[in-house]
Amino acid sequence: MDIGVFIPIGNNGWLISTTSPQYKPSFDLNKKVVQLAESYGFDFALSMIKLRGFGGESEFWDYNLESFTLMAGLAAVTSKIKLFASTAVLTLPPAMVARMATTIDSISNGRFGINIVSGWQKAEYEQMGLWPGDDYFGYRYQYSSEYVQVMKDLWTEGVSNFKGKHFAMVDCRMKPAPNGEVKLVAAGQSPTGMAFAAKYCDYNFILGTGVNTPTAHLATNRQLLDAVEKTDRDVGAYVLFMVIADETDELAQAKWKKYKDGTDVTALAWMADQGSQDKSAAESSTAKTINLPEQALNFNMGTFVGSYATIAKMLDAAATVPGTKGLMLTFDDFVEGVDSFGKHIQPLMHCRADRLIAAG
Repeated sequence: MDIGVFIPIGNNGWLISTTSPQYKPSFDLNKKVVQLAESYGFDFALSMIKLRGFGGESEFWDYNLESFTLMAGLAAVTSKIKLFASTAVLTLPPAMVARMATTIDSISNGRFGINIVSGWQKAEYEQMGLWPGDDYFGYRYQYSSEYVQVMKDLWTEGVSNFKGKHFAMVDCRMKPAPNGEVKLVAAGQSPTGMAFAAKYCDYNFILGTGVNTPTAHLATNRQLLDAVEKTDRDVGAYVLFMVIADETDELAQAKWKKYKDGTDVTALAWMADQGSQDKSAAESSTAKTINLPEQALNFNMGTFVGSYATIAKMLDAAATVPGTKGLMLTFDDFVEGVDSFGKHIQPLMHCRADRLIAAG
């Protein structure tokens, strides 16, 4: 079972709260997190791309680094861990992203992959004059499909003459080819998004759901497996969970209560407004799911709160859900969280036993 970390490229990580750990993103912080993850045998690290924050008292995600340049820097200071950068497809042409990927592939000696972000938050792109109109919500995965095809042509053939509705290449050339296969991931939660992932990607991020309900993503995984059955490709789920751990269940629950008590309602209101812009969004889509009222302060992602032993048991349970190939983790405090995971949680996990043996 692969384990990855969703690194803190934006301020305050994934807790929209004024009482959670408060920090700004920096290369040094992310280097510390990824090098620590690598030392504990994590399989991958991924950085998102977010171009406008939610504001509020916490200034949530108002501070963000850029994904490709960050991962290029991290590629130079790591040696084993797989690195994924994210491309917001409305902001960068596919031929340029293909070349950027080849460059980071060279820096990392074949450890690089790309997360395809079709875009659900209109304000990110409208502020730069890049929003093509609200009709884009309806065709963003068709746009992303053409985008990926151009990149795959360039990586495999060194040339693309692709002609589509959104992109037209004219003897577009790119050499050298990447050393390794550039793996692609997506995060589609809607049927259309999962169909895209099943056809073009290697993994799809699935949102875990609920607090301490480790197998609640079963229904979502089944949707992905149904989509994959139609393409007959090997595409697995990387399931996203937040880990809030401490020595005892009571101490961990106290942290979780503190964070919820400080929920930044102004930032949440901004997120809710942005999530409502897509009138055609399916109920299972990212825009709808993250705005559910239960625990919006961390995007309604699956959340594990408890002692180290409790967390290990829940992660093992999550790994048993059919279609799950990996678990991508966020933490309240990333440096402390990754360190605690490596020292106290991972050694108790049955689904990681083979990796620990392999690591010596």
